[in-house]
Amino acid sequence: MTLTLYNTLTRRSEPFTTVEPGKVKMYYCGVTVYDYCHLGHARACINWDVVRRYLIFLGYEVKYIQNFTDIDDKILNRAHKEGTSMEEVSERYIKAYFEDMARLNIKEADEYPRATHTMDGIQKLIHDLETKGYAYASGGDVYYSVRKFHDYGKLSGRKLEDLQAGASDRVNVKDSEYQKKQDPFDFALWKAAKPDEPSWRSPWGDGRPGWHIECSAMVRDRLGETIDIHAGGADLIFPHHENEIAQSEAVTGQTLSTYWMHNGMVKVSGEKMSKSLGNFITIRELLDRPVEPMAVRLFVLQAQYRKPIDFTDEAIEAATNGWKTLKEGLLFGENYGEKLGFELLDQELNKEVINRFQEAVNDDFNFCSGLAILFELAKELQRQGNIIVHQGRTSTPPQELQQKWQTLVTLADVLGLEAKSQTAEDNSPDGLSDHEIEALIQQRTEARKNKNFPESDRIRDELQQAGITLIDSKEGTRWHR
Repeated sequence: MTLTLYNTLTRRSEPFTTVEPGKVKMYYCGVTVYDYCHLGHARACINWDVVRRYLIFLGYEVKYIQNFTDIDDKILNRAHKEGTSMEEVSERYIKAYFEDMARLNIKEADEYPRATHTMDGIQKLIHDLETKGYAYASGGDVYYSVRKFHDYGKLSGRKLEDLQAGASDRVNVKDSEYQKKQDPFDFALWKAAKPDEPSWRSPWGDGRPGWHIECSAMVRDRLGETIDIHAGGADLIFPHHENEIAQSEAVTGQTLSTYWMHNGMVKVSGEKMSKSLGNFITIRELLDRPVEPMAVRLFVLQAQYRKPIDFTDEAIEAATNGWKTLKEGLLFGENYGEKLGFELLDQELNKEVINRFQEAVNDDFNFCSGLAILFELAKELQRQGNIIVHQGRTSTPPQELQQKWQTLVTLADVLGLEAKSQTAEDNSPDGLSDHEIEALIQQRTEARKNKNFPESDRIRDELQQAGITLIDSKEGTRWHR
């Protein structure tokens, strides 16, 4: 089974091969840290987290780099508004980023380079472009000469002639930046310092880098001249990723990335998410409603990663219900393993199920089809759990159930879907321990013997409110969470 993926650069699905056998160099254009992360960030971060997890599952050694853009007009505007500094704003929202991502069970990248920590690499790349004739200084700024890079537009499919025709009515010839450029399409690599803004010394005068050069420099600094996967949102294809290619490849003469992958955008009830429309939802706002974090992961993974997804109350409710099914399957071993005599040593996983999962996901990271296989396992384990609760035993061999359960847990981990341990819930301040449940059941049994039915009903209601279901039979009372 060969992994194939859709390459934005070639506009077709291609077999996945790496520059260095068995190793993957992967870069994701991360967030600009001026605000809390929103649903669009959640989708992107979950997608690339699972792509990375799946590559590791296939046996690759993955080096995953995600940057922080920590110098930007939006950050500076936030700092001016609050009367703080760029550094204070950046640090606050980087901290918030890690808090939000931890709640969504997103693994940390191997490194998180920042633009402000890569200034030497940025200036070296600009110098190299200038030396090769692709960049020019003008009034303290430095610009990239777009027309000198003949492959410009190969990622987005846009041609300069078409862009020129579309932009003719929007060009402001009186704009100071426009007047510095040799061509309207040229973009800034270095911006001259402005009053009351952070700046760095450079051969072209004090200033700060442009957005596009930052990522080119961080890729080169942490992963080298050619990487395997460059990922990001579809909104970054043009101009950001197009400009990255132009900058990097003009200097190195090498392909910047073999594969370019882009996730689709998030809509809210059919409309583009924006603050002006009042439908802007941050990750922490959503999780604090509360919405189960694993339901958010499930919502994202149920859609093809390149297609837009529409966030609605109905969609998240459906994902929440789906998670309840998966969670019950994932906790099967903890709830019933001791009773069934599950062996301490792991069972061999079900190869047929693993092969089906790989065959599905190998088709351009089709996690939606992979999820269908997880639901098959979870529903069967759910059914077996109901049989055990109501009949006290099952005719299915324990070894078979343990194999299905461990296969489900393994594949769920590939997708980052993790059920909270029942033991952890037992030890939580709001949860009842097994011992406390058994004691209450004993009190209820005594109350029934004494025909104190109001007390018996009170204990049953108390247990139900704690999420404990009681099943009375002639053999006695059984319970489950």
